[in-house]
Amino acid sequence: MSQLMNSLKNETSPYLLQHADNPVNWYPWGEQALELACQQNKPILLSIGYSACHWCHVMAHESFEDKPTADLMNQLFVNIKIDREERPDIDKIYQSAHLLIQRRPGGWPLTVFLSPHDQRPYFTGTYFPNQPRDGMPAFTDLLHKASEHFHANGDAVSEYGQILVNALTQVDTHQPAAEDPFSGHSLTAARETLERMFDGENGGFDTAPKFPNPTNLDRMMRHWRNTAHSSQDSESDQQAMFICALTLTRMAEGGIFDQVGGGFYRYSVDAEWTIPHFEKMLCDNAELLALYAHFWQISGDDTYRRIALDTVEWALREMRAPNGGFYSALDADSDGTEGQFYVWTPDEIRTILTDDEYSVFAPRYGLDNPANFAGSWHLRINTTLESIAAGVGQTPATVQQLIDAARNKLLTARATRTRPDRDDKILASWNALMIRGCAIAARALQEQQFAVVAAEALDFVRRHMVVDGRLYATYRDGQAKFNAYLDDYAFLLNATLELLQSRWDSEHLEFAIWLAERLLADFSDTKHGGFFFTASGHEQLIHRSKTMADEALPSGNGIAALALNRLGHLLAESKYLDAAIATIRAAGSALDEFPHAHASLVTALDEILDPAEIIVLRGEQEEISRWALAIGAIYTPKRLIYAIPNSVTNLPGALSARAPGDRSIAYICRGTSCSQPLTSLAAIAAALSD
Repeated sequence: MSQLMNSLKNETSPYLLQHADNPVNWYPWGEQALELACQQNKPILLSIGYSACHWCHVMAHESFEDKPTADLMNQLFVNIKIDREERPDIDKIYQSAHLLIQRRPGGWPLTVFLSPHDQRPYFTGTYFPNQPRDGMPAFTDLLHKASEHFHANGDAVSEYGQILVNALTQVDTHQPAAEDPFSGHSLTAARETLERMFDGENGGFDTAPKFPNPTNLDRMMRHWRNTAHSSQDSESDQQAMFICALTLTRMAEGGIFDQVGGGFYRYSVDAEWTIPHFEKMLCDNAELLALYAHFWQISGDDTYRRIALDTVEWALREMRAPNGGFYSALDADSDGTEGQFYVWTPDEIRTILTDDEYSVFAPRYGLDNPANFAGSWHLRINTTLESIAAGVGQTPATVQQLIDAARNKLLTARATRTRPDRDDKILASWNALMIRGCAIAARALQEQQFAVVAAEALDFVRRHMVVDGRLYATYRDGQAKFNAYLDDYAFLLNATLELLQSRWDSEHLEFAIWLAERLLADFSDTKHGGFFFTASGHEQLIHRSKTMADEALPSGNGIAALALNRLGHLLAESKYLDAAIATIRAAGSALDEFPHAHASLVTALDEILDPAEIIVLRGEQEEISRWALAIGAIYTPKRLIYAIPNSVTNLPGALSARAPGDRSIAYICRGTSCSQPLTSLAAIAAALSD
């Protein structure tokens, strides 16, 4: 069949467009492909990946660009290609199916063989090589066997598919917890389990491959803050803080952080954080930005402030669209080689730096050690500034100045290389994470320009990704696509509430209320509590997911519960509070048995049991902004500060009672009770619990 039948050329996804010239007759997911599979009684070969995925590129080069392999795919299957960032609904279903079938986690590329009549899977895998290797079959051998199995065992395939769909439903239906979730047991249990998983030498959790797991670190940081002044828990508090400090330090020193250009790579292939897979994702960096900004508040150590600033500056330089939104990802590969853009040789660096710069840069970043990546050097911090300073007879401050100058020169030199491809679609959920990260950085680092960045990104989403009263998940080339998912609504609600603390805008509050109303109307599981991943009017798939556990991103249910609880207390609106409580109940035994895997829900529970302290400031903008910075100077995640100028009127809900006066005033609310108006910063400080 002709290559001209490839149907991806009109798609907007950069990942799908990467495959538009394959000799495979690819289709996007949709009625055309599904109906064709039924008409021809051909099984569906579903391939799911994303543009920055290294192993997706490998499989594409080995198999999808190979004409004989493509001819076999076209002969035996209807071939569908999906960008998992556009269709996380489909990806979640078939990743869960892979786990049930293979009894091990999936990943990308995900390769799934589906019955054409009901899209139920009968075999799954991830990457397959073009020749047998490491116990894996050659992809062409698998194609023959998958096709033969379907045609020879039609009834069994159908029966197996029904069993699998029943299992997916059972996985998402949680039984009542053995222990009342509102006893607070899971807060302590999550902390204890994460401590057992902690790598006490290198930081992080578990072994290689090692991911940053920002949701778990945020949970430990919050646990420390909850118990920081409790004498009976003092030892545990110190250990929780040590877990965060060691992990954030080792990542900052390691190769998982781009030591020249800032920003974090996806994950480390080793336990020491030295060699990453080199893709850079907006979502990871957004969450880590918030963590490092918060940890600078806790520690006062400028190392963490520098990492936060380098991360946000990378995002502004390389990921920000002219319209204010943020792009999705940078590829791991350039010039067909993973990491090629980022690695160096000592000889190359010598030609760029002065002798003085090289004399401090080389020991700092391990250039005097053997190569650590395919004959090249991937930079990581190898020794302290003090040690280098002693060796060259300079002060640590002078050494740092030389290193900063060297980094700038290398960044300029690196910019002349072939850049990794950038996935320039804009995702609502990932932009929400970046809005939140920038809003937190603005307050924690007292860098108000980041609040402007966050506001511009939110305004982009509101202008371009809400069309005819409906939020869309993706945007590219002037087109918003795909009905938004739970994560889009929940993350945006949470981000908007964070941004309102950095700069008040009543239109943003109205947007937050609209998001909350849509969550309740379109996503609620009214029978069992919690939220489905897709809206009620969404395309019917083989399963409607309702995931509670954190994955690479925090659980949409966890963030929805947290944000609804906060909005409910801010406005004194019981339906939002009730929805948050119902979400915790819906997690049931999963939260009881595996609290560490549900850290975002544990954090929501934490704030349900001990509601955030809400401080509403009214007055002239300059003075109440100064008050807000002073009150928020220390890390207090359960203290929400909203500085609302006197010029703002017609506030909704309980905010209407926070009336302005003839001078600046503050209202401090805990749960359902609020203080009398306070008229000075000293009075506010005296009234606060810390």
